[in-house]
Amino acid sequence: MTTCVFIQIRCKPGSTYRVAEEIALKEIHSELHSTSGEYDLLMKLYIPNDADVGKYINDHLLDIPEIERSLTTLTFKAF
Repeated sequence: MTTCVFIQIRCKPGSTYRVAEEIALKEIHSELHSTSGEYDLLMKLYIPNDADVGKYINDHLLDIPEIERSLTTLTFKAF
């Protein structure tokens, strides 16, 4: 079983495509979209149940230096 999270990513100016390419190369995402507004990218990610959500994101995503900020939204089974 896995935990689904959505992560909004703000990139340093001019680096959005580089960040998206680095994420794609890591092959950790389910979906990755470019967005308008306060954040540049929106990623859907499934985290293994035995993994700590924050540590997993720090270790697998936030090591990309051009990421300025991220906002993670956890999902829960509602129905």
